[in-house]
Amino acid sequence: MMPTRHLGWLALFVIGLALPFLVRSDYSLTVMSTAFIFALATIGLNLLTGYTGQFNLAHGGFMAVGAYTVGILTVDYQVPFWIAFVLAGVVSVVLGFFVGLVSLRLKGNYFAIFTLCVGYIIFLGIEKWDSLTHGVVGIIGIAAPPSIGSISFENPRALYYLTFAFLAAGMWIMHRIVNSLVGHTFVAIRNSEHLAQALGIDLMRNKMLAFLISTCYAGIAGGLYAGFVRFLGPDLANIGHTFDMTMYVVVGGIGTLAGPLLGAIALPWLTQSLQFMQDYRFLVFGPLLIVLLIFLPRGLVGLYQSLRSRVGTRNVAPPPTRRATSSGDGHA
Repeated sequence: MMPTRHLGWLALFVIGLALPFLVRSDYSLTVMSTAFIFALATIGLNLLTGYTGQFNLAHGGFMAVGAYTVGILTVDYQVPFWIAFVLAGVVSVVLGFFVGLVSLRLKGNYFAIFTLCVGYIIFLGIEKWDSLTHGVVGIIGIAAPPSIGSISFENPRALYYLTFAFLAAGMWIMHRIVNSLVGHTFVAIRNSEHLAQALGIDLMRNKMLAFLISTCYAGIAGGLYAGFVRFLGPDLANIGHTFDMTMYVVVGGIGTLAGPLLGAIALPWLTQSLQFMQDYRFLVFGPLLIVLLIFLPRGLVGLYQSLRSRVGTRNVAPPPTRRATSSGDGHA
């Protein structure tokens, strides 16, 4: 019989496949596709922050690097989209390697502050380097992903399935990583660097590996974003996007596989549902988020795990007690 967790993933996959037939609005598909792209980037952030314990505040910047790689190569140099898309991940990883060489020698808050500065430098570079990035004007007219066989990506439904396919592949790969020996090594580093080092784990090499995988996810998500939106501006590198992805991780469940996915999908839909309140929607969204963080510190996945363990405990029948007897019972 299939385990419950596998049934849950299968149900999510089936719902994802069926959603375009259940939702008739192209706008809803566009919102969901955008959520999928940011979910892919958030999964990469969760590997570094949730599993390895390194809080990277430049993650949104690496996503912007991937997006601008696709935008610059396709618009200015007429490089085919899929080649530029692959290079988006490569460029993000190369940049991440040099950033990691310096930043990963720092620990805790110092690492976070350093990456915050890196993220801001990336933002300023995109905004001010007019000859390369087009500055504040941005990059306009990015071509949509070219057809694969008879499949064209010129309509919202096709783009939805494209982003869904990349998200599903990214989730499968991440599942293999976190359940491998390498993934357990990352968790050991998160729990105690001193103990991990005493066990013979190379801290720098493993933290660098987690950092590079994380930046690769960000770069691929950025390249996908460029082909989906087809317009880029410096705001993509804004620190606000990193904080959004961090919020998705925390609300969904940090250090879990499903948490970033649930957070990245649920929170954008919550903000969309409050659009009728216009600017006042944050008066509802902000306190609601605070309440979630206070009462659900382990996120939505942590709540599910707690409820499941309680139900399992109640369903376990207590062992039969043996009736105490003595030689004098029932006898004169």
